[in-house]
Amino acid sequence: MASGWDSRPPWRQGHLPLLLCLLLLLRSSAQAAHIKKAEATTTIAGAETDKGQFDHYYHEEELGSALREAAAAGPPGLARLFSIGSSVEGRPLWVLRLTAGLGLPSLNPDGFERAREGDCGVSDSGPPGSSGRDNSRGRDLNRSFPDQFSTGEPPALDDVPEVRALIDWIRRNKFVLSGNLHGGSVVASYPFDDSPEHKATGIYSKTSDDEVFKYLAKAYASNHPIMKTGAPHCPGDEDETFKDGITNGAHWYDVEGGMQDYNYVWANCFEITLELSCCKYPPASQLQQEWENNRESLITLIEKVHIGVKGFVKDLVTGSGLENATISVAGINHNITTGKFGDFHRLLVPGTYNITAVLTGYMPVTVNNIIVKEGPATEVNFSLRPTVTSVIPDSTEVKVTASTVAILNSSPGTQSSHQPIQPKDFHHHHFPDMEIFLRRFANEYPNITRLYSLGKSVESRELYVMEISDNPGVHEPGEPEFKYIGNMHGNEVVGRELLLNLIEYLCKNFGTDPEVTDLVHSTRIHLMPSMNPDGYEKAQEGDSISVIGRNNSNNFDLNRNFPDQFVQITDPAQPETIAVMSWMKAYPFVLSANLHGGSLVVNYPFDDDEQGLATYSKSPDDAIFQQIALSYSKENSQMFQGRPCKNMYPNEYFPHGITNGASWYNVPGGMQDWNYLQTNCFEVTIELGCVKYPFEKDLPKFWEQNRRSLIQFMKQVHQGVKGFVLDATDGRGILNATISVAEINHPVTTYKTGDYWRLLVPGTYKITASARGYNPVTKNVTVKSEGAIQVNFTLVRSSTDSNNESKKGKGDSTNADDASDPTTKEFETLIKDLSAENGLEDLMLRSSSNLALYRYHSYKDLSEFLRGLVMNYPHITNLTSLGQSAEYRHIWSLEISNKPNVSEPEEPKIRFVAGIHGNAPVGTELLLALAEFLCLNYKKNPAVTQLVDRTRIVVVPSLNPDGRERAQEKDCTSNTGQANARGKDLDTDFTNNASQPETKAIIENLIQKQDFSLSVALDGGSVLVTYPYDKPVQTVENKETLKHLASLYANNHPSMHMGQPSCPNKSDENIPGGVMRGAEWHSHLGSMKDYSVTYGHCPEITVYTSCCYFPSAAQLLSLWAENKKSLLSMLVEVHKGVHGFVKDKTGKPISKAVIVLNEGIKVHTKEGGFFHVLLAPGVHNINAIADGYQQQHSQVFVHHDAASSVVIVFDTDNRIFGLPRELVVTVSGATMSALILTACIIWCICSIKSNRHKDGFHRLRQHHDEYEDEIRMMSTGSKKSLLSHEFQDETDTEEETLYSSKH
Repeated sequence: MASGWDSRPPWRQGHLPLLLCLLLLLRSSAQAAHIKKAEATTTIAGAETDKGQFDHYYHEEELGSALREAAAAGPPGLARLFSIGSSVEGRPLWVLRLTAGLGLPSLNPDGFERAREGDCGVSDSGPPGSSGRDNSRGRDLNRSFPDQFSTGEPPALDDVPEVRALIDWIRRNKFVLSGNLHGGSVVASYPFDDSPEHKATGIYSKTSDDEVFKYLAKAYASNHPIMKTGAPHCPGDEDETFKDGITNGAHWYDVEGGMQDYNYVWANCFEITLELSCCKYPPASQLQQEWENNRESLITLIEKVHIGVKGFVKDLVTGSGLENATISVAGINHNITTGKFGDFHRLLVPGTYNITAVLTGYMPVTVNNIIVKEGPATEVNFSLRPTVTSVIPDSTEVKVTASTVAILNSSPGTQSSHQPIQPKDFHHHHFPDMEIFLRRFANEYPNITRLYSLGKSVESRELYVMEISDNPGVHEPGEPEFKYIGNMHGNEVVGRELLLNLIEYLCKNFGTDPEVTDLVHSTRIHLMPSMNPDGYEKAQEGDSISVIGRNNSNNFDLNRNFPDQFVQITDPAQPETIAVMSWMKAYPFVLSANLHGGSLVVNYPFDDDEQGLATYSKSPDDAIFQQIALSYSKENSQMFQGRPCKNMYPNEYFPHGITNGASWYNVPGGMQDWNYLQTNCFEVTIELGCVKYPFEKDLPKFWEQNRRSLIQFMKQVHQGVKGFVLDATDGRGILNATISVAEINHPVTTYKTGDYWRLLVPGTYKITASARGYNPVTKNVTVKSEGAIQVNFTLVRSSTDSNNESKKGKGDSTNADDASDPTTKEFETLIKDLSAENGLEDLMLRSSSNLALYRYHSYKDLSEFLRGLVMNYPHITNLTSLGQSAEYRHIWSLEISNKPNVSEPEEPKIRFVAGIHGNAPVGTELLLALAEFLCLNYKKNPAVTQLVDRTRIVVVPSLNPDGRERAQEKDCTSNTGQANARGKDLDTDFTNNASQPETKAIIENLIQKQDFSLSVALDGGSVLVTYPYDKPVQTVENKETLKHLASLYANNHPSMHMGQPSCPNKSDENIPGGVMRGAEWHSHLGSMKDYSVTYGHCPEITVYTSCCYFPSAAQLLSLWAENKKSLLSMLVEVHKGVHGFVKDKTGKPISKAVIVLNEGIKVHTKEGGFFHVLLAPGVHNINAIADGYQQQHSQVFVHHDAASSVVIVFDTDNRIFGLPRELVVTVSGATMSALILTACIIWCICSIKSNRHKDGFHRLRQHHDEYEDEIRMMSTGSKKSLLSHEFQDETDTEEETLYSSKH
């Protein structure tokens, strides 16, 4: 190693003329495909004579002039000079691009200007060679790159603009090969430059491409007269030697944050570091000799860019190049990706390779036995077939025949008589050994495997699952999913080893054995070797009958720990049980087996009965269970005989090696019954041998006895009926539709794309497909034994009739398709695509995500960051202050939209809020990353562009800036900074009497606007999502929708949905699905989400992003990776639910109408009559109320992957006191007439009495008889008058009525 403080400065300033000369040489010979060395020598010799390049060093101005002259001197289009950025002091970072390559003469021009010619690394003052080594801010550029083995925070890039510029340049270009020129020794150094141990020296830190790097380093060193000797004899290190003139970087000495490792780990580029001379800044008089020493080496290294393999990855259908496809080489754990046109160059040393091309949305292709020779690259092109998502047209009976498998990976000469490769790894695998085994096969067969974990055991061991599929990580519509689970009882180990053998068997035979290849192509297989890894570690080899290790570490039997149909299970649910139940609910498993030991038999449901007796407990699907059980036992001759353990259980007999579970013995709380009753999956329990933990020498025998059974059982997943249930309106699949078989009381349900699988024995069946809001359809189907029959169902929405009825006197309520707007249709298609399996992954793959998530932002930094976004993206951003904190810091709100600060009521509005607790700032950083991600990709990524154009996104990154300033990084449990400056927990202050300025700002300027469709709040302290309410309540309105939104976030997170945060302070915490009602997790009053739901009419979920409140900044990048998909899923989800428009019969929009959904949720129409509400998939009732209009009733069906539109048309309200106007007027008129008539009668009677008193006594004195006659006549006349009055018009005046009464 070179002597002094550090033998490798970041950039070799003293060799600028050498690199410049190389660029001139390349300019003059770049027309050739490969540089001809003899011609190059002649060319450069002339150049030296004419130009005199080696008589001095080029400083800033002269360097720029020389480069411009070089660029201008060549033929048009040959050379281009540009700068990738500037140094701290503003000097340009020049790059001269030629057709043969690119050269960057100086990444540290500021340091070069300070350095002194003749300084060979020993200085009288300061560390050796320190003058000019660092940039103008004292930063060593070759210690400033992100590092894969970093133990601390990633270096901040603000002080190293040179590094930031170079990283951006590397990310924009698909470089293949690179050389990093240094000084201080004479050696070629290759990655890795550091190791996880960070030992100062002596650790060989090998990359996956160690052979390639050694090859490249030797190519340079072998052409250098001094370097190839391996003995540079540098002053101070005269005894230092390097074999062949090359060294592994970390073995020489540890360099954390170096550029060559960054190129290899984070880009496609292979870079080596070249130490060119012992003296760091030799006198200019030595430059001619340095050029002579390095010329051949430099040219040779450039030529090596053409080794290995190269080619294109194209779409098989369109022929277009596929960007960002992954190129993986079997046995080398380092992938590269294709360029813009699908082009790739993969450096490899001579040899034979199997290479796979993979891209989301396409079937992977592997080409085997590719021979790479010394010299030009072998050309290999890939054509990938798009994943087929269309379904077979509706047919009552579509017979499925065995398809011909195109074996892309078959070696030449493969015949049908090929014998499959058998496993060779027969030994007991303890957990570390099993973990290495699983990782090895996941690494060696990345095109067909995916290793994932369901969570952790009690003792924090991973619950691993290996997926084997031709498209790992993706549910392909129409493809059934299968699982095996082993080692549920820790001391029953044969299943664990058989599944590891099965993994090896499937991987090694895929592409060569037709049976295995067909199975992997047609089935998504999940293999869980150990459900009880803790128990296994306690078990003992040779155990036959003991229970040591049977239970988990909490001493619970996991096969008595599942909810049971007949018995109340009182034992607490164990983490292993919860993880497996969540897994079974998340995947559409069709068939499964649970591998045990202690006998030799296949046991099928039910495992117990109502009386708890050992009696035959038949399931509705007893016939199919017997068939699939026999498919296993008949391939195992010893099992099929039915007398398994004569020495242990001489009287035990199982006809044909199968038994009903409860008939054998009663098992309450078993896993197989729970599978059948709670999911679509049919599971059996397979006892693999009488000895639970056999000796290692017997393991090959178990594989031989069971290998055919294991394969044949998996094939049973393709029996019965399969198909799709589709919506007749738009042809989309219907999620959770029910498939019922007459006379078999066990329905199954459809998955996301409407696909279903129903296991049945051969026979004729009446099968019905039904779904909420649709008319059911029934078909007669004949199932045969050759394979599953495909039967598709197309359902018509029943809500159409109710909509038609609603038009009759109740207003017009119809679906609005808006077929005239093609952009709307295009956006609807986008939402559907993003909602599909891996839709968001595809969006992320095709997006630029060059985000600098290496440090936390203080309040000042956050403010500057937000202002920077607005300055750089003014057309889509708007920054406002919602108010100020107690210490007068702004509470910033950033709007991202195509029309920021312009009201667009027809667009849904979503808000993201973080930092309500200042000691949990991860959410703040995630929202800043989300904002930058959207801005970076606007107008570059079509999906992001459409989302921004059609969504109003509001980001409030820090609600409690005062608390954030007090919090300390790496404080995982401290409450410092949780409250605001006045000591108030802001999440308890969201009330009508809010006392804090922060909460008032949010309430007044966000929540009370009542124009948001969804709110997502980010917090810390665990890994889960909570939904309203935080306050203790008996019932939760709209619980189904709130839980759906929370589950959507959790399910798009790689670990949250597993429900095991595994936080140090709550290691036993289990949260089913990663989702919980707020009050059940941490009950409190005055929360933001409760206020949002109650007063803002906006659903809000709270996401807890990490166990640690304030984790190290080094974790931010991984936290962003974990939450990115979930955050984007919220932007997609906000476009679903129900979009509505309310108007009257004239077409006038009605604002402030009340929309009541499912008799509970209330929203108001916005300006322009628009409303939007998120709802869980299914049928929902709508009541619309507006003053002066008749109340409207409607029903709408909400899809899981699209919005439902509804237009509500109001009639003017003709009701008075709730009754029809005509009835009220008629009754009022009749009532008035009756009142008038009654008044007249009373008046007449009073008048008669008055006349009798007035005239009667006078006549009485004269003629008593005449008086009697007159009275009779007057009485008769009055009656006639009254009779005539009854038929008079009701408009007669009182005077007219009186007159007719008198006469």
